[in-house]
Amino acid sequence: MKPESIAGHSFLCSWSGGKDSCLALYHAIRQGAIPQCLFTMLTEGGQSSRSHGLSRKLLEQQSRLMSIPILFNSATWSQYEAKFQETLLECKSQGIEGVVFGDIDVESHRDWCIRVCSANGLEALHPLWKRSRRELLTEFIELGFKSIIVATQADKLGPEWLGRTIDEQAMNELEKTGIDICGELGEYHTLVTGGPLFKSELIVSRKEVLQHDGQWFLTIAEQS
Repeated sequence: MKPESIAGHSFLCSWSGGKDSCLALYHAIRQGAIPQCLFTMLTEGGQSSRSHGLSRKLLEQQSRLMSIPILFNSATWSQYEAKFQETLLECKSQGIEGVVFGDIDVESHRDWCIRVCSANGLEALHPLWKRSRRELLTEFIELGFKSIIVATQADKLGPEWLGRTIDEQAMNELEKTGIDICGELGEYHTLVTGGPLFKSELIVSRKEVLQHDGQWFLTIAEQS
């Protein structure tokens, strides 16, 4: 399904709660595709997202603010693919035709997306694919999206980055560190709190900073 041909087709968005999946969702909608739901994989306990460590409550609040339903499944890393496909099969049976992902250029990630989607008769859609990192971040900021950094790889970025807003200054500073400024390899993760898809801003409060498994995490709670 080429970008010019997705208009009118229904899709779910593989939703991390962060900037890349949000920008990919935005572009799919702008191209005329119809968002049926968001989908987030949670840890086996079902309390936080497997990728970004965001609470289920925060993800549900994002969903409400965008008026797009959200689906969840839970899995260990070893169960991840099977549980992901389980949800895709269910969505396919309900008429969903494609899955939107926020990957930029890691071929192995895109190959996985294509494989698991095609196994269930769905099209993998990558609206951000092969675009310039700086172009993507600049667009995200200029469109009015707001996001904060909620996790970093400890050997790449220190805890002082947690809670930082992604703006032009942060983009320039990230570039100076030498990391991928979009965090495509997991150097950092974000939480989107507002923007053109949101009815109002998600207000969050900082709880505590934790370090485990080689990463710094900011635990946060929504206030409204």
